[in-house]
Amino acid sequence: MTVRSGVVGIWIIATGVLIALLYLGRSIFAPFALAVFLFLTMEGFARVIREQLPVFGRYISRLIAILIVLLGFGLFVGLMAQGIAQFGGQASDYEAKINGLIADGYGLLKMERAPTLTEIIFNDTGQRFFATIANATGDLSADLVVILIYVAFLFLAQSAWAPKLDRLFPVTEQREQVRKVGEAARRGIEIYLWTQTVISALITGLTYVTLLALGVENALFLSGLIFVLNYIPTIGSIVAAFVPTLFALVQPDMPAWVPGSGDNASYFFALFVFLGVSFWQFMIGNFVQPRIMGETLNLSALVVLLSLAIWGVIWGIPGMFLSAPLTVLLMVLFSQSSSTRWIAILLSADGNPGGLVANPANDDLVITAETSEE
Repeated sequence: MTVRSGVVGIWIIATGVLIALLYLGRSIFAPFALAVFLFLTMEGFARVIREQLPVFGRYISRLIAILIVLLGFGLFVGLMAQGIAQFGGQASDYEAKINGLIADGYGLLKMERAPTLTEIIFNDTGQRFFATIANATGDLSADLVVILIYVAFLFLAQSAWAPKLDRLFPVTEQREQVRKVGEAARRGIEIYLWTQTVISALITGLTYVTLLALGVENALFLSGLIFVLNYIPTIGSIVAAFVPTLFALVQPDMPAWVPGSGDNASYFFALFVFLGVSFWQFMIGNFVQPRIMGETLNLSALVVLLSLAIWGVIWGIPGMFLSAPLTVLLMVLFSQSSSTRWIAILLSADGNPGGLVANPANDDLVITAETSEE
C-alpha cells in the first residue's frame, strides 16, 4: 500500500511539474508544436501526391506540397486583409447601425442614456481590450515567422532522424518498436488533421453558399473565419455560428427579401443567418463528423472537451487549436506501456486504444494487431 501511494505521489508531482513547464515555456513550446503539426500536414500531403502520382519523386512531391500549403496560407491571409479593408470602408455605416442597436437595447432595459460605440471603445475598458487584441496580433505575427523557421529546420533535420534512432536504440527489436510507436503517433495526428480539414472545408463551402443566398455582405471573409474556427473542437463550431449572425445584425443594407423594416429587419435577418449557418454546423457536426472522427480518432467526446479547456489554459488559443491532436498523441503514447495503458483506455471512446499490451509471460511490451476499428 505504501509503495502504491508513493508511485501515485510521484505521478502527481511529475504531472504538476510538466504542466508548469509547458505553461511557463508556452512562448517556445506552442509555436514549435504548431510547426510540427504544419510539418506533418505538408508531409502527409506530399505522401498523398506521391501515391496518386508516382511519376513525381519524393522531393518533387514534397516541394509541391510545401508550395500548395504556403500558397493556401498566403491566400487566406490576403482574404482576411481584404475583408478587414472592406469592413473598414463601411465603418461609418456600421457604426451608425451599432449605435442604433445599443440605443434599442438600453431602451428595452429601461436604462438611461445609451453610450455610442465611440464612447465604449475609447473608455478605459475599451482601450485595455483593444490593447490586448493588438498585443495578441503582434505576438501572432512574430510567432508565424518563428513557426515557418521551425518548419524549414524540421525538413532539414528529417534525413538525420533514422541514423539517430539507430544509435539511440541499437537493439533491433527496440528500434522497431519505437519506430512503430512513432508511426502510430504520426498516423493518428495526420488522420486528425486531414479529416478535420475536410470537415471544415465542407462546412465552409456550404456556409458560403448559404451566406451568398441570404445576401450577407463579405460572405467570403466570414466563411474564412468559419473555416479556421472549426479547427477548435466544440467551442469553435458554436462561435462559428454566432460570428456571421453578429455581422448580419449590424449590416447596414438589408436584402430586399427580409421582412419588416428598420431595426426589426435586422433582427429577422440575423435570425435567418443564424438558422442557416447553424443548420450546417448541426447536420455535419452530428451526422458526418462523428462517423469520420469517431472511426479514426477513437477519442471520447468528453475527453475532447476537457482537453480543449486544459490546453487552452496552458497555451491559450494555440492550445485550443492543438488540443485534439495533442490528446491523440497522448493516447497513443500511453497505450504503449502496461503501466499507463489505463489512461489511454480512459481517453478512448470505446475503451480499445490499440497499441502495445503486456506479455503475460514476461511482462515485456509487444506489438499487437489491435486497432480501434476492431
